[in-house]
Formats: sequence, structure tokens, C-alpha cells
Amino acid sequence: MIGLEIRQVYFSYLNGLILHNINLSIRAGEMVGLLGPNGSGKTTLIKLTSGILKPNKGEIRLDGSSLKQLSRRSIARSVAVVPQQFHTPFAFTVAEVVALGRIPFVKAFAEESEVDRRSVTNALELVGISELKERRFDELSGGERQKVILAMALAQQPKLLLLDEPTVHLDITHQVEIMGLVRKLNVEEGLTVIAAMHDLNLAALYFDRLLLLKEGSVSADGAPSQVLTEDRISEVYLASVRVEQHPVTGTPHIVIMPK
Repeated sequence: MIGLEIRQVYFSYLNGLILHNINLSIRAGEMVGLLGPNGSGKTTLIKLTSGILKPNKGEIRLDGSSLKQLSRRSIARSVAVVPQQFHTPFAFTVAEVVALGRIPFVKAFAEESEVDRRSVTNALELVGISELKERRFDELSGGERQKVILAMALAQQPKLLLLDEPTVHLDITHQVEIMGLVRKLNVEEGLTVIAAMHDLNLAALYFDRLLLLKEGSVSADGAPSQVLTEDRISEVYLASVRVEQHPVTGTPHIVIMPK
């Protein structure tokens, strides 16, 4: 079943065209990595898919319905976003931050329901941070904060999870933890995942399908072995690399060559 369709989408900011003629079909339950150098349009495509931005031209459809016809609240009941950075203006606890994910389901001035409380508890358990629920969010480490933001997204009970560079600023241990957790949610919960990634090796390890953007258009779409070739990486990133085989997984492993 097609979960997400992007048809002939164009988008520009005031300073110029960012995305042009994007055509994609992503099946429900897929886990897709979005690659490309800075300025290639990864974050913009995430924002368009979440409904934060609207295309200048073209259409984005979620489960057969055009995003243009859906309210922000309706979109938020199906699509959750894990941004690069998240800040709270108050000293919220972890549980209070995760509960923000229930906003699309709570009527104005209404108290949270038992369903809301259960959703927050389940999200904390899924991410494995129940023991942190009374801690202050602003006192956590970077890796812990990223898990809390992921739990907040899961509290929305989304069909589609969008992540914008979820491992940026994290050490290796937390990178592997976050990506392993996302992969587990995809496999065990059937969650459709699209993640903008900078680390090509992490992307090759955890995603079955990769999309490579170059100057606002799709340069390649396929399995890691098809997308992450030496010639294509050199062309898109303007970098000299050697692509080897990972000794354990057999997936592509990119070695950066010094100039």
C-alpha cells in the first residue's frame, strides 16, 4: 500500500528554487534514508511532507488524501516529526515533554484523558526511558534528550515518522542507540520512517532504501549498494571516497580519501 506520494513537487524560498520536480512513492512500512549535501533540500522536503511548508507546485498525498485538504491537526494525527533541535521555554519534566505529543488529540481547555496518559506511558516504554519521566528535560544529556523527543513523536501514535538528522551532535554510542531504536520501531511496529541523514555509513547500515538529493532533485533512489557508489558520491558531494564492503553486514562502507 502506498503510504506517501509526492507528485511533481516544486518549492522555492524567496532566495531561489530549492526543490524541483520531486516524484516519489513510499510504501507504508518502508524505512527510507534521505541523503544529500547541505543545501540539497533534505530539510525542506521533510517540512513539506509534514505540512509545515506547502509546495509552490505539485501535490503530496498521505494514504490517498492530499495534504492540501487536511488541517494541521489532522496531519499531526498521522505524521510526527523529530526535529534537529528542540527547546522548551519552561522547566518541563520528561513526561510533560512527551505529553506534548498528545496535543493534536486534546480539545482546547480539556484535561488529558486516560488514553492520553496511556499513550505517554507507552511511548516512554517503547523508547526505554520510563525511569527518566520525572527528570527535567533541560538537565538531560544530548542522547537522552533525543530519546525524549522521539518518545514525544511516538505519543502521537503516527503512521509516518519524519526525522531531520536524528544523530547530529550525538556520540557514536547514542547514534547507534537512536538508529537501532528507530529500526526496531519500523520492524516491530510497522512504522513508516523517512529520515534526513548526514552520515552515509549509518544510512547504509540502517536503511534498506536511500534517496540521494542533488541540487533539489532526486539523483538516485534504491538500495544502499545502488546509491552509494564511488562515482555518485564524488559527483554529488564533490569528495574523493573509496567504497568498501562492511566486514559484518556487507553494506557499503565509505572511506574518505584525503586530498
